[in-house]
Amino acid sequence: MSEATLESRDGPRVGLFVTCLVDSFRPSVGFATVKLLKDAGCRVEIPRLQTCCGQPAYNSGDRADARTIAEQVIELFEDYEYVVAPSGSCAGMLKKHYPELFAGDAAWEPRADAFSAKVHELVGFLSDVLGVTQVGARVETRATYHDACSGLRELGIKAQPRRLLESVEGLTLVELKDAEVCCGFGGTFCVKYPDISNAMVGKKAKAVAATGADLLLAGDLGCLMNMDGKLKREGIAVEVRHVAEVLAGMTDSPPIGGRL
Repeated sequence: MSEATLESRDGPRVGLFVTCLVDSFRPSVGFATVKLLKDAGCRVEIPRLQTCCGQPAYNSGDRADARTIAEQVIELFEDYEYVVAPSGSCAGMLKKHYPELFAGDAAWEPRADAFSAKVHELVGFLSDVLGVTQVGARVETRATYHDACSGLRELGIKAQPRRLLESVEGLTLVELKDAEVCCGFGGTFCVKYPDISNAMVGKKAKAVAATGADLLLAGDLGCLMNMDGKLKREGIAVEVRHVAEVLAGMTDSPPIGGRL
């Protein structure tokens, strides 16, 4: 997504952290995020110079490069009232792990702490901070929801997406068995342990199929791409989308795995 400012005169000033996967593979999620934030009255800005959050380096033990990336992100976003990401994984890195990178550094620790306090995952921000209870979307489908690990375990994102999805006209939400169980993506986990990862996502695909849902939703694009790939390999005809696309009523673009 290119740099942009989308203003609502009196609303909070929000810096949108787009995330690498959204920018490279699913920009429609970014546009849906902007719409949701604008509809909630926010002034949304998308800094052009933003890069990766540094999570791949951090998870691989490369703290030096992760810190270099974190310094750039903090400097770019620290003047915003809020920083919002359509990803529990990236938001978890920004909010929970940046302070760890700078612990004990007299110059950077206060900046990292102040920055992390402003960071929110998209649906949690809409629900818990802005108090949004209704969205004006209509999507006629039967859907199920997967709780991505970082959003759930690091940020407590569980009830918020379900509450907002209940306000989508025409949507029937069916609970997924073991919705809180990892899909096997886990960032670098799927690269280090591909056989275990494949077994995990295989169980997830069977659970999705058992719901009878036509649509699978989640709040993390990495998890969604992983599950979509397995569903397709297994011949399970379930559409896959980021929850923001449904909440924004922006489902005209092809589902994940389809061409944009």
